[in-house]
Amino acid sequence: MRLDKYLAHANFGSRKEVGELIKSGRVSVGEKTVKDRKFKVKDDDEVRVDGFSVVLEEYMYFMLNKPQNVISATESFEHETVIDLIDHPQYRELFPVGRLDIDTTGLLIITNDGKLSHQLLSPKKEVFKTYYCKLKHGVSKSDITFLETGIPLKDFTTKPAKVEAIEEDEVLLSISEGKFHQVKRMFKYLNNEVLELKRVKFGNLVLDETLEAGEYRRLTEDELTDLKNLI
Repeated sequence: MRLDKYLAHANFGSRKEVGELIKSGRVSVGEKTVKDRKFKVKDDDEVRVDGFSVVLEEYMYFMLNKPQNVISATESFEHETVIDLIDHPQYRELFPVGRLDIDTTGLLIITNDGKLSHQLLSPKKEVFKTYYCKLKHGVSKSDITFLETGIPLKDFTTKPAKVEAIEEDEVLLSISEGKFHQVKRMFKYLNNEVLELKRVKFGNLVLDETLEAGEYRRLTEDELTDLKNLI
């Protein structure tokens, strides 16, 4: 990572401000003073400003608009992961809160806060996740009743879902669980098929539609507070 970006992540100011800091000769990497803002910092480099070690962030919270063909994991030898999309000097500390299937898109929280992640995913908290579902067939009133009551799958019966019809073959489905392929399995039970699946909401957190697939941003203080209020 470039030195100016590294220092910006460590809250030493904007790119322009840290550029001036570097130019003034106040920054060292290892034992060497570095005045080139484009200098590449490696993972094991020690960066100092005015002789003091740079301390990076304790907790980080990002909203990612997950694209297709990227897996919700921290590392993989076969596929690009959601962590590979995050450009941050502490990316090795990050992990996704829960998972989305490889072909499912949309809202994914990325953090290094294990306690918050555990609580948001705890079945006891019943934090609802909302998905936009484009289906092969239309959804009947009977289907909605099944969804809102609970679908008896092979290994468990789903908790009551919330359903909002958009078009005949499009719905917003909110569930408080997150079992493997759960949404697809629920509609398969109803003799339907999910053609497109996108998570648009996690608790009170709504996907920022200005984020293109693969893009991310930090959560705002208000968004983080709303998440924490759920637990």
